[in-house]
Amino acid sequence: MRATGAFWTAFELVIDQRTSGSILLLNSKTMVKTLRKKYLLTKRGLDLICSVLVIMGVLSWLLPVLALLIKLDSRGPVFFLQRRIGRGGRAFICYKLRTMVVNKEADENPVSENDVRITMIGRFLRMSHLDEMPQFFNVLMGSMSLVGPRPYMLVDNQRFSDLVPGHNFRNYVKPGITGLSQVKGFHGVVIDLQTIFSRYQWDAFYVRNASLTLDLRILRRTTRIFFTQKIGLWR
Repeated sequence: MRATGAFWTAFELVIDQRTSGSILLLNSKTMVKTLRKKYLLTKRGLDLICSVLVIMGVLSWLLPVLALLIKLDSRGPVFFLQRRIGRGGRAFICYKLRTMVVNKEADENPVSENDVRITMIGRFLRMSHLDEMPQFFNVLMGSMSLVGPRPYMLVDNQRFSDLVPGHNFRNYVKPGITGLSQVKGFHGVVIDLQTIFSRYQWDAFYVRNASLTLDLRILRRTTRIFFTQKIGLWR
């Protein structure tokens, strides 16, 4: 009887330990989901506030000035609308200021360093990143965020996916106006496979570690780069 009693006591202890472990695991998963939901809600709130402030306070007067310069420089529309890959691999229309002469290869032939298609004002817009400013409308509508991996045009996304296994993992979150790979110096024209892979590594790191603290640090670094135009290591 004593042996039987000892057996049941040990059995109940094991069950209690396993049950407690399961409860702790369940509580941890619930906590992670709750924190993730709070982060996404806060991130969306920050996106809305900042996009409205920029659109009303900056773009309301800056866009007309840039539109006039673009029109005086070359024929064609002020805005360049292009389908790009967004969250979950879904395509969306990305807004930019036109920096090239109107051409049929814009969606198939990526721009190069000294591309003859780039206009005079377009070169300034690209160098200053002002051509990206209309993307605050994308942020306001929810197709983009302030921070996230940069959205690739469809042909580039397919090409990079063929070269780098698991490349579409970066599309797990919304694309951003700025991102971790950009503040690390990987922005602009893609030069080689190493550049593509390095961009993906930083984008994947962001997806795995996305947080409000990381977003704010990236925004701070982006602001510093924008005003100094000095791309260096993120400190």
